[in-house]
Amino acid sequence: MKREGKHIDNKHQGSQELLNQKYQCPRQTWAQSTAGVLIGQQRLGIPKMPPKKGGDGIKPPPIIGRFGTSLKIGIVGLPNVGKSTFFNVLTNSQASAENFPFCTIDPNESRVPVPDERFDFLCQYHKPASKIPAFLNVVDIAGLVKGAHNGQGLGNAFLSHISACDGIFHLTRAFEDDDITHVEGSVDPVRDIEIIHEELQLKDEEMIGPIIDKLEKVAVRGGDKKLKPEYDIMCKVKSWVIDQKKPVRFYHDWNDKEIEVLNKHLFLTSKPMVYLVNLSEKDYIRKKNKWLIKIKEWVDKYDPGALVIPFSGALELRLQELSAEERQKYLEANMTQSALPKIIKAGFAALQLEYFFTAGPDEVRAWTIRKGTKAPQAAGKIHTDFEKGFIMAEVMKYEDFKEEGSENAVKAAGKYRQQGRNYIVEDGDIIFFKFNTPQQPKKK
Repeated sequence: MKREGKHIDNKHQGSQELLNQKYQCPRQTWAQSTAGVLIGQQRLGIPKMPPKKGGDGIKPPPIIGRFGTSLKIGIVGLPNVGKSTFFNVLTNSQASAENFPFCTIDPNESRVPVPDERFDFLCQYHKPASKIPAFLNVVDIAGLVKGAHNGQGLGNAFLSHISACDGIFHLTRAFEDDDITHVEGSVDPVRDIEIIHEELQLKDEEMIGPIIDKLEKVAVRGGDKKLKPEYDIMCKVKSWVIDQKKPVRFYHDWNDKEIEVLNKHLFLTSKPMVYLVNLSEKDYIRKKNKWLIKIKEWVDKYDPGALVIPFSGALELRLQELSAEERQKYLEANMTQSALPKIIKAGFAALQLEYFFTAGPDEVRAWTIRKGTKAPQAAGKIHTDFEKGFIMAEVMKYEDFKEEGSENAVKAAGKYRQQGRNYIVEDGDIIFFKFNTPQQPKKK
């Protein structure tokens, strides 16, 4: 194939329709059995090729939190800081956003497509009949108040809603508005952040005591040697959380066994946080607010490594009400942009999620996996047969595909890789799985 510069071959000569209908999986998912490839209804023989030994990944570090990919991130903050407004503009929904505490009692939940220029490019390239991006599951949780861990406000119910989430958008208010009351009587986002942290910390402390008492009864006084390691680990957790007053996630050297115990209890302070600072429209556009530096200093000191993202609920609400053309004109006139794409991506990453692509004329799809997922388990996201009969993963990096212009060009450039079962899938990989067709049981 002749190419000039970064010309894109729209016919994509290397695309293949691949999967037998009996697996109830779309053909465009780039998967192949050793029996051959389906082109329409014609089967073509494909020679078996062993995967290259090189490129296999090493064992990834363990992750604190639930396993799986249907994870949720909850919007947490004091009452009247803009949580429901943020949820509404994020999800284009119309949850209640009234000016009084606890207007959100039962958590609203929605899923938001993750914006990705790579996905958009693949869709533009293949022009598929079906486009399925990755999604972030977001939950709007009612406002916490001081004493929530003791049941103040609707505290216990709200804390249980947080417990059901896997990460936290910690939203704080840095705008003045006499028409919107503040539950603490004044605007002080640093104080508000500390209140939320204290409530989550105190709830964990309440949880730890009974867990240790039960383990001590069985493992120490009862002599159960199998539970003694878990008891020792919980004593270490107690020392960190109760004695040193530090969140679980701040300790970066938990080992595999300790994380296994932590994941049995899913403490509130183990959940990753992204800090969202709700500014007035004016402050967001001019990129100035007296609280931003103080908030950043607090986070750097007490939650090092966590992201702080300023946004304006008022601006996002305005943008949502404009037409696409009016929105673009407004953003250009004010030399600003929506913060929502950055926030969505940050929430997705905080949950330790990423995705690989399958792409073709029938469908372009982003398949969500946990960070550190190996190739067979990634294949299993498409269909369990792919994991059971996994042979290899043929991988293109998105950057290589875009630069070279087609699958054939990537192969010609020597950038098309065959990876084995120990390969750790990387975010944005474009993957073609090969697998053995499982034997169907014979009818008696």
